Amino acid sequence: MGSHGSELAEVREVSATTVSKSFESERAPEPVGAFPHAKRVGNLLFLSGIGPRVRGSKEIPGVTLDEAGNVLGYNIEKQCRAVFENVRLVYNRLYAEHFAGDGKPNPTRTTIEVTALPTPIAIELKVIAAVG
Repeated sequence: MGSHGSELAEVREVSATTVSKSFESERAPEPVGAFPHAKRVGNLLFLSGIGPRVRGSKEIPGVTLDEAGNVLGYNIEKQCRAVFENVRLVYNRLYAEHFAGDGKPNPTRTTIEVTALPTPIAIELKVIAAVG
């Protein structure tokens, strides 16, 4: 096996010692599927897709539906504000420490077009943050 065997042993050791913990917010909207709001692995925090829904209801700010439930239009500003608020509710303290105020870094972003989501939303954020 030579040196390759010892490299594999090191990889296994690192992954075996990685701590993983799931987080649920009692203030953010309930996840649409069977997944947590966030998961911390080592010093990285991974937020599941966070949309604009309102907790405890089917309300989605910034979407106009007809009587049949078809989307007539979106107010992207209202949806963005609702999403950012929901991200804040999931990890308010961490977000404020790293991204709020002068001299703080701007977070990176990825935007993709999706033709179908389980709810009629126009925006969803997936967030990865370094913590402590």
